[in-house]
This record gives sequence, C-alpha cells and structure tokens, in this order.
Amino acid sequence: MEQSNLIKHSNAWVTFTYAAFAGAAGMVGLGILFLPVDIWIKAYLSMGTVMLIQTCVTLTKTLRDQQEAGRLHNRIEDAKTEQLLMRIDRAKD
Repeated sequence: MEQSNLIKHSNAWVTFTYAAFAGAAGMVGLGILFLPVDIWIKAYLSMGTVMLIQTCVTLTKTLRDQQEAGRLHNRIEDAKTEQLLMRIDRAKD
C-alpha cells in the first residue's frame, strides 16, 4: 500500500478514543450496577451491553475490511487497464 494512502492518527487522538470508550463503558456499567432492579435484570442488561460492544467492534472491522478489499480490487483493475493500454500502444507502433 502506498504511504500517501495511509492515515496516521496522532497519539493524542488514539489515547482520546481509548479514554472515550472506557468512559462510556464505565458509565453504562455503573448505570446498570446502580439500577434499582433485581440482579437478574442487571445481568441481562450487562450481557446485552457486552454483546452490543462486541457487535460494534465486529461491524467496524467488517466495514474496514470491505473498504480495503475495494481499494485492492480497484488497484488490480487499474493495473490491468494500464497493461491493456500499453499492449494497444505497442500494437499501433
């Protein structure tokens, strides 16, 4: 992959995203913990929250993989087109 296509995030941004995730997960966890309901309801909400986080991570990875596969496919198609055009130019000479 070309260096110009890579997006490099700063350390501050990466740290911020981790802190935001930890803060959001902590607040949801504390909210569930202090709900005035039975323990089985808290367990059910906790299980749903963990599954939601897991599916968000999986969805994000899947979308990223599809985007990268599309880039690779486009690069391969561009190379094939360029090679075909070079053959046509050579045939004209």
